[in-house]
This record gives sequence, C-alpha cells and structure tokens, in this order.
Amino acid sequence: METSAKLYSLSFGNVKTYLFALLFVAGNIALPQLCHLVPAGGPTLLPIYFFTLIAAYKYGFRVGLLTAILSPVINHLLFAMPAAAVLPAILIKSGLLAGAAALAARYAKNVSLWALLLIVLSYQIIGTAFEWALCGNFFLAVQDFRMGIPGMLLQWFGGYALLKTIAKV
Repeated sequence: METSAKLYSLSFGNVKTYLFALLFVAGNIALPQLCHLVPAGGPTLLPIYFFTLIAAYKYGFRVGLLTAILSPVINHLLFAMPAAAVLPAILIKSGLLAGAAALAARYAKNVSLWALLLIVLSYQIIGTAFEWALCGNFFLAVQDFRMGIPGMLLQWFGGYALLKTIAKV
C-alpha cells in the first residue's frame, strides 16, 4: 500500500525545521505521559519514538534528528523518564530511527506500509545491537522485542495512518 505524499527535507537554516521539531517534540512529550498511565505503558507502547518517525519521514532527517535528541532529553529532565541508565540507548535508537525514516522516505517518495515496516525493524535491530554493547546484557537489550511488539505495531500502522492523513500537507 502506498499513498503519494508531499515529503520534505528541511535545512537547519530554515525556521520551519525548528518549528516542526518543536511540534513533534511536544507530541513525544505528551504521548509518553498518556502511555505511562497504563501499567508498563512505556516499555510496551514505545511512545518516545512515535513522533520521531513521523517527523523524519515527513520533514526529513534534520527535523527527525532534532526530535530524536530533544524528546528523550526533555522527557528525562521534566519527568525523569526515560531513566538516566537507559537514556543513551534510547538516544541511539531515536537517532537511528530518524536516519532510517528519512532515508526510506527519500527512496520511497510516498507513504508506504512496507517502508515503515522496514524502518521500524531496522532501527530496532541495529539499536538492540548497540544497546547490548552498552549494557552487556542481551536479555535487557532485547526488551523492545520481548515487550514492545505492540509499540512497534503502533509505529508501523499508526505511523502509516498519521502520515497518510497528513500526506498532502
């Protein structure tokens, strides 16, 4: 399934880059707060990544990268979540997600369900390897695959639905 879309690659010199990044960071602050109302909502739904995916796919790597870095850091500073111990792994995965989403959008040139699946799997698999290297515990590193399948599905199908909804904007 594919939907034609207006996809952008905004530069750091464009004020829209920062405005869109702030919008998506706000989403990445609000969504985790809602998800944390559910027991184990964070590790199960992986909400900190959702708007990073949308930002990078729709507006390019720079908006995605700003969202990827600022979202976990601001959430940590405001709410101590994610915890400091997992912040490096989340920042790595967020950065990988921004890169994968921007690259996939560049090549797909439309909103594609298969491209989104590839993005989610690639950042999670590569990010898990980094997380394993950081923590030295394979069982802990694969937590997103043990608990976060609902979150990955939310990114895949929810991301597709949202990107499809904003495709012409």
